[in-house]
Amino acid sequence: MPHPLWNTLAQKADLQLSPEQLALFDRYLDLLEEANLTMNLTRIVNRTHAEVAHIGDALTLLPFLPKAAHRLVDIGSGGGVPGIPLAIARPDVGVLLVESTQKKAAFLTRVATELKLENVSVSAWRAEEVGNSNSRESFDIVTARAVGELAFLVEWCMPLVKTGGKMLAMKGAKIHEELPRAGKALSLSGAGKPIIHPVELPDTSHHVIVEIVKTSTTHHRLPRTASDAKGKIL
Repeated sequence: MPHPLWNTLAQKADLQLSPEQLALFDRYLDLLEEANLTMNLTRIVNRTHAEVAHIGDALTLLPFLPKAAHRLVDIGSGGGVPGIPLAIARPDVGVLLVESTQKKAAFLTRVATELKLENVSVSAWRAEEVGNSNSRESFDIVTARAVGELAFLVEWCMPLVKTGGKMLAMKGAKIHEELPRAGKALSLSGAGKPIIHPVELPDTSHHVIVEIVKTSTTHHRLPRTASDAKGKIL
């Protein structure tokens, strides 16, 4: 039985999910549950909680996506949230899932194949490598959930976005501590002022969406390689 929250969240973006899309959400959670028995994809093992904290959480991004077809890249996809649910809800959007852990990338590829998500592709490169490839500044939207501190997210994500595109970072209660430390990365990345949107979901902890529009080209210094950065904020 599809969770009623899914259609409610989709409707906020003027979308009506089909029975086939709702069934794909369920099947995706089946695959995630099954794979989680042998690899660490998620700490959420209660199915009802997963329906909200994975699918519902991802769908909160829908109102922030362009209405027209576009390209989206999900950094540090892990088990596939938010990228997989967004690809199901918006089959007109080309979604690249970036996940450098080989086993997780293989899982994401299997999900895309089994669910017949023709709009999904998977990269097993690091975000820094993708940002310095010919994919640089080629996406309309970049998303990230539970990947790292905002300063690093900005450095990894913003080089991938076109000018006029935006980053949507799914963050928690520490965002107000992280924002001041992200100042230099924001400046070098060509980012506008971050806008914090509170999100309310049942049975979930404090959650916000940080929306950052790209106003100019990212400085060539970004992203630094993993060896250059070594966990050091700019």
